[in-house]
Amino acid sequence: MQRVVGRIGRAHGIRGELNVEIRTDEPERRFAPGSSVVADGKTLTVKSARTHSGRLVVAFVGVAGRTAAEALHGTTLYAEVDPAALPTDPEEFYDHQLVGLAVRTSTGDEVGTVEAVLHLPAQDTLTVRNGDDEILVPFVLDLVPEVHVADGYLVVADIPGLLNPDKAERAGQQ
Repeated sequence: MQRVVGRIGRAHGIRGELNVEIRTDEPERRFAPGSSVVADGKTLTVKSARTHSGRLVVAFVGVAGRTAAEALHGTTLYAEVDPAALPTDPEEFYDHQLVGLAVRTSTGDEVGTVEAVLHLPAQDTLTVRNGDDEILVPFVLDLVPEVHVADGYLVVADIPGLLNPDKAERAGQQ
């Protein structure tokens, strides 16, 4: 099973190194020298990885020079993840653990089901399906304070406008 672990940014220098936007809570594991990621169906082996000015800079075997690195700009990186594997930190989750979970408010009201996890630049976002409606919920602790994978649900804060944007708009017009 493939999971998003990063997105290639701009080339770094002239030796084929690349800035990588991290999309995993385990960058030291996913970008360790010798590990592999998939980019556009092609497997890339990590040659080296380091932090420079707060950014992850990665060199891949076979990507030599700035031109080769620039050709990969914007490419999403995936890692093969065993569906039975769990992240090392109990506060981290793989997408496949979240998709399908029931979504409830803190009072126990059913909101819908997690349909997908979007890996956006600012933060990961849950797509919650409620009948024909789709609700986007930033996957941050203030908005998703509890995740109970074993019990099959997560809790979303019932902040005005988050779960029912139409209701918030009507309230603001009164």
